[in-house]
Amino acid sequence: MNERPTPPDPKFDNLIESRLRVLTWNIWWRYGPWQQRRPAIAATLRQLDPDVIALQEVWDDGAGNLAAELASELGYHYSYRSAQSRDGIGFGNAVLSRWPIARSDSRPLYGAEETGEGRGVVFAGVDGPRGTVPVFSTHLNWRFEDSHIRQKQVGDLARFVASMVVDSYPPILCGDFNAEPTSEEIRMLTGETTCAVEGLAFRDAWKDGGNGSPGYTWDNANPFARSNLEPNRRIDYLFVGFPKERGAGHTVHCRVVGDEPVDGIWPSDHFAVLAELRY
Repeated sequence: MNERPTPPDPKFDNLIESRLRVLTWNIWWRYGPWQQRRPAIAATLRQLDPDVIALQEVWDDGAGNLAAELASELGYHYSYRSAQSRDGIGFGNAVLSRWPIARSDSRPLYGAEETGEGRGVVFAGVDGPRGTVPVFSTHLNWRFEDSHIRQKQVGDLARFVASMVVDSYPPILCGDFNAEPTSEEIRMLTGETTCAVEGLAFRDAWKDGGNGSPGYTWDNANPFARSNLEPNRRIDYLFVGFPKERGAGHTVHCRVVGDEPVDGIWPSDHFAVLAELRY
């Protein structure tokens, strides 16, 4: 028996053709040759020219922080929150935007007392030219054996996202999740298992707009990653809520970037992810 074809969703008529370029990147705090890496990070961001940038492992030494410095150099606005301190230097997340940030907020995530790793999420309501864009930057616990911790952190994330979303554009959740696509914590976000918040699920921009390759962001081609003797993995993500009217938020294209040295210096131990979304 032939099944009746699913009728097209009328809200996706007359699709938006303009694009929002969003990048997420773990920039490796002050590890390695950080003073030499810093201009390589700035040069990569300048060359890619995204509209919105989510950064993780951003340092803050009390006198200033790298998010503020990069925003000043690139002509962007920014929001930064430290999640923990290492050797007296802040370690946190940031959102940079070419447009003003109308409001910002942050939340700590589960696990600081249990594991000693302070983790958090920062929110920025970007006041873009075609409406507010809700952007979140986060970084979950890193240990392979901490899936149970990350699952609780995903619960905190989902509840925070649900409290901050806007009606006009789906939430964009970026970060270093330290988990592979088949892990329970990632499946909680994509709706492939029970969602942390009922009715809240995300699309994985790499799955929707990538080139079909594994999309590794932790890759032994990078000597900073190779020195840890870990396997190649995709652990950095750009998630987007389901598309709204005229396809707002739909991923058109996604690629791995920041995956080559600049003047002989690798910018970070992670590669970045850049997506183009309908906006």
